[in-house]
Amino acid sequence: MARKPSRRLRELQQKVENRPYEATEALNLLKETATANFPESAEAHVRLGINPKYTDQQLRTTVSLPKGTGQTIRVAVIAKGEKVNEASNAGADVVGSEDLITEIQQGRMDFDRVIATPDMMPQVAKLGRLLGPRGMMPSPKAGTVTTDIAPAVQEFKAGKLEFRSDRTGIVHVIFGKAAFPTEDLLANLKALQECIDRNKPAGAKGRYWRSLHVAATMGPSIEVDVSGLQDLKAEVAYGS
Repeated sequence: MARKPSRRLRELQQKVENRPYEATEALNLLKETATANFPESAEAHVRLGINPKYTDQQLRTTVSLPKGTGQTIRVAVIAKGEKVNEASNAGADVVGSEDLITEIQQGRMDFDRVIATPDMMPQVAKLGRLLGPRGMMPSPKAGTVTTDIAPAVQEFKAGKLEFRSDRTGIVHVIFGKAAFPTEDLLANLKALQECIDRNKPAGAKGRYWRSLHVAATMGPSIEVDVSGLQDLKAEVAYGS
């Protein structure tokens, strides 16, 4: 049986009208409804016109949020030789070769993102059952299998996110903190929208964007007018 919404959430839901909001208006409302007693994240939930059971309708990519995520991202790098030093110098939190693979197999998980060099992938493959369900398995498409270790580490620590559509064709992305200024949330949401448009799967049929909703972690869902967000000039959203 579904849990009944709390009184706090029911009261917040009354503030949200059943209509698509202009992006800035929606983000102001998100901030207003972030009333939990902890720092809430800002979440985007995008329903797309895709069927991910077909390989040509799957969406998996990365987005660099111009205003960051507001989170501290711990990056692990699996490499060998000079690439180990390169990763350490770039600010990676955990670095290793076969030894790190063994530690992960034994339960080490004190990181949020795993980057690996191509030559280590045959050994990293054995971590699939551990890293896959957590969304941390290195992948060339996600930019986490690369020889350019330093830029990759710096980008992910600065706010680059990997995301994918779930089995129902919905994308869930945390695009900042509810405490961010509205203009920063708008810049991040615009970057996400552009990334999703840019990476439209080749097999997507019919209307691509079905709906976009934003919410604080413990707040009500707020629909955003997608066409208005798409029409917004990037330089306006990014504040440049």
